[in-house]
Amino acid sequence: MAKKLLFLFFCLCFTHSLLAQVTTSTLSGRVEANSESLIGATVTAIHEPSGTRYGIMTNADGRYTIQGMRTGGPYTVEVSFIGFNKYVVKDVTLQLGETTVINADLKESVSTDLDEVVVYGNSSKFAGEKKGATTNISNSQLTMLPTISRSITDFTRLSPYSGAGFSFGGRDGRMNNVTIDGANFNNNFGLGSNNLPGGDAQPISLDAIEEVQVTIAPYDVRQANFTGAGINAITKSGTNTFKGTAYTYQRNENMRGTWVDGEQIATMKSSTELYGASLGGAIIKNKLFFFVNGEYENTPQEITNWRASEDGIASSAKYLSRTKISDMEDVSKYLMDKYNYNTGGYNSYPGASKNHKLMARLDWNINDIHKLTVRYNYVKSTNDQIVNASSAPNPRASSNRMGTLNNALTVLVLWLLRILTICSTTV
Repeated sequence: MAKKLLFLFFCLCFTHSLLAQVTTSTLSGRVEANSESLIGATVTAIHEPSGTRYGIMTNADGRYTIQGMRTGGPYTVEVSFIGFNKYVVKDVTLQLGETTVINADLKESVSTDLDEVVVYGNSSKFAGEKKGATTNISNSQLTMLPTISRSITDFTRLSPYSGAGFSFGGRDGRMNNVTIDGANFNNNFGLGSNNLPGGDAQPISLDAIEEVQVTIAPYDVRQANFTGAGINAITKSGTNTFKGTAYTYQRNENMRGTWVDGEQIATMKSSTELYGASLGGAIIKNKLFFFVNGEYENTPQEITNWRASEDGIASSAKYLSRTKISDMEDVSKYLMDKYNYNTGGYNSYPGASKNHKLMARLDWNINDIHKLTVRYNYVKSTNDQIVNASSAPNPRASSNRMGTLNNALTVLVLWLLRILTICSTTV
């Protein structure tokens, strides 16, 4: 009895893990000859870059379905049966989570010397197997389309249901379900942000992404756990051809505009430096492949332009608060003398956003039926944030802590500390 319960529990957990984990493509169709279904015809699909083979035979209705196939291509699909000419379709590209339909009408062979029939082309995107409102972004689009932040969110906006930020269909970004190779990458704790986990930087480099799919209200029961959109991405894998990349991106405040209506505006100093490299290829041709990518991103910048003023006169145009530098010095000196507490800088607010990530993947074609994929990824991300009004200790400021009233609370705390010191001394 205990073994049965344990088995049932395992099945339930495994079934739950299948939800929203579509990481492959599907090929299906029907094989006919003389307008009649052809039973037992052999269908073979070959992924040309890696030599990966998939095979199946048609059923009693002449239909076939090959699931769990690698996305992309090109594929060569061959349909054969004894006594009929081989039917060949080349340059077939499969898309993530989509079913590509290829039907074949075989002709009887009148001579053993007759050449095979070769068809070039792709299946229609208006096939009846489409399930819901789906937008697929292929690897060629990821490579050619412009991106500023090198984030997956730059491309999910291609969906017509995309809204501001990371929202879809009017839903908050935290209502989305983000999966990479079937693993959840959601901001499960909220943290006051609808961004991806890891702050503003995505957990896996854009250079390691093979394809992205954005799904809205799908009919496919395997895609669930969201009321906004299902963001489904898969990573690259190696092929028989060794390929590598090395890249760097640089950006600073000089690449931004500083003039509005003929008036120059103050801007914070900021810069972004990014370095990355990737390499993929075959360990054993047509059998075992590897792909690895590493990336480092550093964005040093000042958290705010606001500073204490010399004379206590606030100026929004110059980002000066009414708090005087002398007041800030008094607070810093008082806390150090009385409590040995170092307040740090009070007129300079340096900060940075750093992101380190590594992704490694192995793909093993065990045989035509069994495939094994092992992937490891590591990400460490830090992002310094400014303290806002609602996060400040009581009594809270009536306005945002960065403005003309900037640091006014600090002066108030100083006077409270002095009053408490006087009271404790009197007692």
